[in-house]
Amino acid sequence: MSLLVPLPLLAPIVLLAVAVVSIARPGRRPGRYPMIVEASALAAFGFALAGLAQLLVFGPSTARLFEGPYMLAVRLDPVSVTMTLLVAFIGWVVMRYSRRYLDGEAREGRFHGLMLAALAAVQIVVQSASLTLLFLGFVAIGICLKKLLLFYPERPAARRAAAKFALVWHAGDVALFCAAALFFAGTGTVELGALSQAVGPHLSFTGHLAVGCLVLAAALKAATFPLHGWLTEVMEAPTPVSALLHAGIINAGGFLLIRTADLVQASPGAMGVVVALGGLTALFGAVVMLTQSAVKTALAWSTISQMGFMLLQCGLGLWPLALLHIVAHSLYKAHAFLSSGGAVAAVANLHRPGPIAIPSVANVLRSFAIALALYGLVSVAFSLAAGPKTPQALAIGAMLIFGVAYLVAQGLADAAPAELTWRTSLSALFVALAYFTFQQAAKLMWGASLPHAPVAGPLEWALITLAVVSFGLVAFAQAVFPLWAHHPSMAGLRVHIANGLYLNALLDRFIGGYRLAKSGQ
Repeated sequence: MSLLVPLPLLAPIVLLAVAVVSIARPGRRPGRYPMIVEASALAAFGFALAGLAQLLVFGPSTARLFEGPYMLAVRLDPVSVTMTLLVAFIGWVVMRYSRRYLDGEAREGRFHGLMLAALAAVQIVVQSASLTLLFLGFVAIGICLKKLLLFYPERPAARRAAAKFALVWHAGDVALFCAAALFFAGTGTVELGALSQAVGPHLSFTGHLAVGCLVLAAALKAATFPLHGWLTEVMEAPTPVSALLHAGIINAGGFLLIRTADLVQASPGAMGVVVALGGLTALFGAVVMLTQSAVKTALAWSTISQMGFMLLQCGLGLWPLALLHIVAHSLYKAHAFLSSGGAVAAVANLHRPGPIAIPSVANVLRSFAIALALYGLVSVAFSLAAGPKTPQALAIGAMLIFGVAYLVAQGLADAAPAELTWRTSLSALFVALAYFTFQQAAKLMWGASLPHAPVAGPLEWALITLAVVSFGLVAFAQAVFPLWAHHPSMAGLRVHIANGLYLNALLDRFIGGYRLAKSGQ
């Protein structure tokens, strides 16, 4: 193992240095200063690229400071380099956007400083190789983000969102602290590499408790059901904050599981909880998202659903695929939020071709059969070319195909033109090819750094079956919904779903959010 200091560690140092100067002068910053802020983010991206070169030339390396429970360690490996590059690139794009978005604000300097500090904290988290440094990084993220959510403190909704975020996020910090304490008590170390070797494939009772705390921390930080409501209200902060949160910070929960994959996978019970919680969150978020009319609110529910699906991948042991999901979702969601301002105008300018073709139940059944048949042919071809696929990987692919089957159903509707039928059928084939291609690429890039998916036993098969059937039923219900959407009972159901079954309102009552709103009037 190389003893070189990882070069990406310089990225958070540069960001923090400029952040301190910005916060020290919190007012308007005309002239060249905003360019210096953007330059610091670009420099962080440059250090991330240097880290990639260091990894390719010298191989993985770890730097440590202090010993025992106070050990602060950072690691350079394919996982940390990928996440460092991702965070640095998105950070640079967001800060470049912020330079014009916040131009002229009375607290422009403070905003830039808090954004840079938040980026530095995320950089520290993705490079961490010890539970102690992970904990400190997560605490710093929570402090910075709460202040950013309160950038407009006169808004009651902003105060309510910040209060809920702080409650959920710092509860996750407490869970992570407990996990670190339990692991140290059982093994005498908090370094992730040493923990994996000390624990091995079999956990003690203390180890199971520690993994349970890790899962709880990840679930709280990933805005999973039922404590997801705060994520739908962060739009009260400036748009760059929403972009950074949804594209980078919210992925921290999934990254925590990926970084501790060896430990989490040693507990089948914890993996089962992650599958159940992730699958429920994914389905719930997707259903509610379909009822939203506001662009940013729909994007927020989309993020909740995507985080649930990522946790589902983690629970099934598809760690490289989950990391690929983080990368793809981060890039997509950053673009979606930063370009949301023009989305309404773009939709308004669309020329509607006419009424939408509504498929019958028979058409929907045929569409599912066609999509699954194409998926089966592609999976057989890839299995012959690159080796057999695990049941977990085949299950995730089937869930994706269920979503495409909805499009195929539109093409099979009696009123649909033949060209649409061909295009939707080809889309199912394309998605199947893309899924297995990207899965193979993720395995090549990160497979050596992450554990393989566990051999499917009775518990795994039960969870796989439950997940596939659940996603299939929801996709089928979505496809046939136009047939009974005009029934009077559906109007009431739509209202309940659009409000997320009022779970967020219950959390508001718990924290006194309505009193916060009244106090600001």
